[in-house]
Amino acid sequence: MPERPVDPELEKSTNRWMLWGFAVMIVMVAIFPVYRWYEPSTRDEARAEQLADLADQGRQLYSVNCVACHGTLGEGGIGPALNSQQFLASATDAQIRSLIATGVPGTQMVAYSQDFNGPLTSEQITAIATYLRSLEETAPDNPNWRDPLGLLGGG
Repeated sequence: MPERPVDPELEKSTNRWMLWGFAVMIVMVAIFPVYRWYEPSTRDEARAEQLADLADQGRQLYSVNCVACHGTLGEGGIGPALNSQQFLASATDAQIRSLIATGVPGTQMVAYSQDFNGPLTSEQITAIATYLRSLEETAPDNPNWRDPLGLLGGG
């Protein structure tokens, strides 16, 4: 097969595209470290905003579903104080979600998950747990968090 003759216009166009490609590659290599420095803080801000929104949704759901037994700010009533340092330090997020979802047998705490014929979705339960976790920063010291009104007669 015979070799094609060199086309100067094609060579010039190809070289121009290769030069542009090389320039774009250099720009990307220069921008990448800036992106690596900037992106984690953007993710952290987005995560904090997401948690704040979720906690706000949880606060609204808490005010409808939980206030009667656990108090307006989680200080307790006929139910345990959910804003106490002791409760929040001893319960993981998964445990809080589980308590809300399945209830506590032998108490007035019924299951709130739709999986157990309750009114809340798993997303709503997560929102309430996120709200309760948001109380941790200002949680009071309440060693009697399990029985804030002294109804159990334990002293």
